[in-house]
Amino acid sequence: MIRPVNPYPVGLDLEGRRVVVIGGGSVAQRRIPVLLESGAAVHLISPEITPTLQGLVDSGRIWWQAREYHTGDLEGAWYVVAATKDSLVNARVAAEAEQLRTFCVRSDAVTSGTAVTPAVVRRGEMLVAVLTGDRARTAEARDVVARALLEADAEAPGTDEKLRGTVALVGGGPGADDLMTVRGRRLLASADVVVADRLAPQRPLSELRADVEIVDAAKIPYGRAMAQEAINQVLVDRAREGKFVVRLKGGDSFLYGRGYEEAQACAAAGIPCSVVPGVSSALAVPALAGIPVTNRGMTHEATIVSGHLPPGHPDSLVNWEALARMHGTLVILMGVKNTPAIARSLVEGGRDADTPAAVIMDGSLDGQQTHRGTLGTLDALLVEHDVRPPAIVVVGDVAGLPEVLSGV
Repeated sequence: MIRPVNPYPVGLDLEGRRVVVIGGGSVAQRRIPVLLESGAAVHLISPEITPTLQGLVDSGRIWWQAREYHTGDLEGAWYVVAATKDSLVNARVAAEAEQLRTFCVRSDAVTSGTAVTPAVVRRGEMLVAVLTGDRARTAEARDVVARALLEADAEAPGTDEKLRGTVALVGGGPGADDLMTVRGRRLLASADVVVADRLAPQRPLSELRADVEIVDAAKIPYGRAMAQEAINQVLVDRAREGKFVVRLKGGDSFLYGRGYEEAQACAAAGIPCSVVPGVSSALAVPALAGIPVTNRGMTHEATIVSGHLPPGHPDSLVNWEALARMHGTLVILMGVKNTPAIARSLVEGGRDADTPAAVIMDGSLDGQQTHRGTLGTLDALLVEHDVRPPAIVVVGDVAGLPEVLSGV
């Protein structure tokens, strides 16, 4: 049904309610994080999905059926998103939703669904949704509202001409979108192309202009990943096309983010490249869990170490014996799989097995969990709580400090 769009604005309470998304590409990747933020029980149906969506499946945040859409898939749904690349499939989905009297958004034909996704501005607890009937104008109007809310000049957005043909390496922080820097958000809003990791904040991606290209560069531990060489090439190629490219990562680009390799690739190709530091998960996540990595009179050093290779691995550059002799705080990133071997190595090297330790999962996100124990019980702690990436391990006396945070 093609008709002029004159939507009635309304806020949907999707908490715990079944929402069906048909299609597992970039559109679904934009929409699903926002649905999850709303508390929806998201059911995804698609033969293939992006690595970032795969990460949500693996963490149990969404359900996925790896197949084509079938009539009957929308039964019991409160809301439907038709986001495949096949307009005929999207039309079938919309038709079934119409029969079931379930509101449906079509990504390929805004006027052919029964609902329209607004452009959104978030400021703390305030949510402003903008609808104009035209995607491009909606995005522009949303950006005008955002600037007005920041008491800036309310003018239509546009990429700064000085940014065209350049790359910005933006650290997105530990995951929560409001822990991303102001400069990072500003550059992201100006991007023509965004090359994003799965641990980067996902909600800001849903606020981008409709014409922004999002390249999924997710790297799932021991799973699907976009090769670094391919990422470097995308950055260079898109910048050479005269586009402003933002490389959006979780944490900080220069702390186990391979940001310097990307800057090198840009330099070798003659592409101007800038860096926006991000709030590092190595420091922020323990802090959010109430664990200071340093504390007066307790520790004079904090060591950040990669745990992606176990002790004894021929490619490991970490001197675990030296770390075992230290008395300060040890923060282990990317080490969930190898934490048992790391703990044994530290104990064998002389670190007391009763040294306090903590594991923090999904730091800064709504599902953040902190599990405390000792260096000697880390192995059992991981098994008991089914710890999965992303998670950070903190070893040291600071991990045994009393919990004093009460939330905000």
